[in-house]
Amino acid sequence: MAGIVRPYRTDVVQGNFVSREQVQALQPGMGRQQVREILGTPLITSLFHGDRWEYVFTLKRPGVEAQTRRLTVYFKGDVLERYEGDEMPTESEFVASLETRKGKGDVPVLEATEQQLARYPQPGAGNKEQASPAAGPAAAPGRSYPPLEPTAR
Repeated sequence: MAGIVRPYRTDVVQGNFVSREQVQALQPGMGRQQVREILGTPLITSLFHGDRWEYVFTLKRPGVEAQTRRLTVYFKGDVLERYEGDEMPTESEFVASLETRKGKGDVPVLEATEQQLARYPQPGAGNKEQASPAAGPAAAPGRSYPPLEPTAR
């Protein structure tokens, strides 16, 4: 029985995901604010290394080896000098890696066949006093709801 019931284990995401498209948008000579707008706030900034920003992303999932990606951005003054790091996945590759369904079963058919529809009588089909199509849609039965606000103020 212990093998059947397993505790729920959640994915642990830490840091900033940086895609290949974001890295390709970086150009030497960009200002710090421009880099921040493209990559987001760096995970690590150091007082001792003020011209270096670290972007680290870790995804830990149960039963799967942890993914860790690093990107280091170097500045000279307030201008981007260079960057280096791991090969980053594209956004679509990253989203595809997040697929968590283990057993991809068949997708059920969401449309009824004519034989299935024939099993159920149409509303008003047995009623001889059926309204003509020119009469328009039938009025919904009257319902009374309490007012949303008190009538007297």
